[in-house]
Amino acid sequence: MAFNFPAFSYIIALIVDAFLIFFSLFHVIAFDELKTDYKNPIDQCNSLNPLVLPEYVLHLIFNILFVAAGEWVSILINIPLIAYHINRYRTRPVMSGPGLYDPTSIMNADTLTRCQREGWIKLAFYLLSFFYYLYGMIYSLISS
Repeated sequence: MAFNFPAFSYIIALIVDAFLIFFSLFHVIAFDELKTDYKNPIDQCNSLNPLVLPEYVLHLIFNILFVAAGEWVSILINIPLIAYHINRYRTRPVMSGPGLYDPTSIMNADTLTRCQREGWIKLAFYLLSFFYYLYGMIYSLISS
């Protein structure tokens, strides 16, 4: 049982994935608050937009570690979400600052439903990824 770079990359992925689970859970709760009119859209977008780029950067960091470690299955699992993040940010509404959510259009029923569904799907993806990274860490520690 030796500590190697793939094990290190899986440990980093586990830690970062815990933060990503928190971010996606925060998004789900925030959109539920918008749906029930508990918070106004301006405050909610001001709290959600600063979390978008850190989420994307964190997700990209441990995938770069996976590339360096040669963990190609983990990369193949994450490529669709990376591509979705790039496309989502590329096609975002015109805004003055970074982020995805525009307060003027977020209350549109279709947009709100899509953002809420996106939050739930990301939460499920990050939860499943967490257990896969745990398995990958244990496997890489035992096999070397």
